[in-house]
Amino acid sequence: MTTFVDRVELHVAAGNGGHGCASVHREKFKPLGGPDGGNGGRGGDVTLVVDQDITTLLDYHHSPHRKATNGQPGAGDHRSGKDGQDLVLLVPDGTVVLDRSGNVLADLVGQGTTFVAGQGGRGGLGNAALASARRKAPGFALLGEPGEARDIVLELKTVADVALVGYPSAGKSSLISVLSAAKPKIADYPFTTLVPNLGVVTAGSTVYTIADVPGLIPGASQGRGLGLEFLRHVERCSVLVHVLDTATLESDRDPVSDLDMIEEELKQYGGLEDRPRIVVLNKIDIPDGQDLADMIRPDLEARGYRVFEASAVARTGLKELSFALAGVIAEARAAKPVEVATRIVIRPKAVDDAGFTVTLEEDGIYRVRGEKPERWVRQTDFNNDEAVGYLADRLNRLGVEDQLMKAGARAGDGVAIGAEDNAVVFDWEPTMAAGAEMLGRRGEDHRLEAPRPAAQRRRDRESERDEVQREFDDFNPF
Repeated sequence: MTTFVDRVELHVAAGNGGHGCASVHREKFKPLGGPDGGNGGRGGDVTLVVDQDITTLLDYHHSPHRKATNGQPGAGDHRSGKDGQDLVLLVPDGTVVLDRSGNVLADLVGQGTTFVAGQGGRGGLGNAALASARRKAPGFALLGEPGEARDIVLELKTVADVALVGYPSAGKSSLISVLSAAKPKIADYPFTTLVPNLGVVTAGSTVYTIADVPGLIPGASQGRGLGLEFLRHVERCSVLVHVLDTATLESDRDPVSDLDMIEEELKQYGGLEDRPRIVVLNKIDIPDGQDLADMIRPDLEARGYRVFEASAVARTGLKELSFALAGVIAEARAAKPVEVATRIVIRPKAVDDAGFTVTLEEDGIYRVRGEKPERWVRQTDFNNDEAVGYLADRLNRLGVEDQLMKAGARAGDGVAIGAEDNAVVFDWEPTMAAGAEMLGRRGEDHRLEAPRPAAQRRRDRESERDEVQREFDDFNPF
């Protein structure tokens, strides 16, 4: 059963905003007490938070669909809806967030680092908030906006100071087991290590982490073996340690050619050229291994490598290696710039941004794109004529009609507001006058030519009742 997962595709959906309420206050001796509809609650966000106690993305592998709760709708008597509860997803330190195209959205390093993966929808305004001097009793409310929903990819890149790289069965797992308290699986066959192992090493006053990466083979950077899947785990390390097998039983291999092959794969993968290298000649407890180490050590040192001889079985050379790594890591940490607490500057996005564009598309449709027009369309209840008239007023005041005229639009031309996959399309009829003074009964707008069947049926029934009453009055002589 899989217990380590370092890459998952996550489907997140923030909560929808609650709808506003259209209500009129009713009280004895106050038949028209005024609008008292409350606002809808905000939808919950989906937030990723780094927790150093989490080491794998396994939970999201089994449950990739995550959704925050919706905001509650408003109610009468000026009662606002309850906000939706934010959904907090804990991820390991070193998690990279990408979109489905591979673009990096966030690099989450450090305890408590957060990233909002899905923004909750804002709640709709109730009719009490929409009341004005010209529209004293609105018969409509705004709808809540849908929450943000998208697919993201989470990739885990192990945060370690040292990365052990080498051929399969070179002894990397054995070294990490004796240098630290880690207990990786150890066996005498290739690819025993299927997932990265992480251990903590203490050398004097320096404490550092060491990672054992699954063995690399020729073509690892192109996906052969397990290399490409786990090479990302060496990207954050401060030093690379080449573990070379001096007692290999394969006649076509030798430690120097192994080193050249691993370096070529690291070069093909890219981004690791500036990391210091240390070479460990492992398995010197075997007589042939010690002889081969003595033979190739001068050549490796002539290339500029720091070379150490070690044996995990005999526990020789480990102290020297551990303190040498501690020295390199201490230098790397000292060379890093001092981390100064970042001053948090909040720059909220302007909600009154009136920018929008009007473009004529190939199919003859005029498309309106802009934050405000698209948000207003999402908030409009198109089953309510007065709400549609209110939308027309807002678009007119924003200047959408003027821009349509400048773009060459004429009465009857098709106009779409929003993206292609979620747009509202209608036949444009220029508005000569706009305002609440043209409104009739609550919930109706005389500017709309589209009939309302329910309202017409109600008028017909009232007319029939009046006709019956008149006939009865004419027939009744008393």
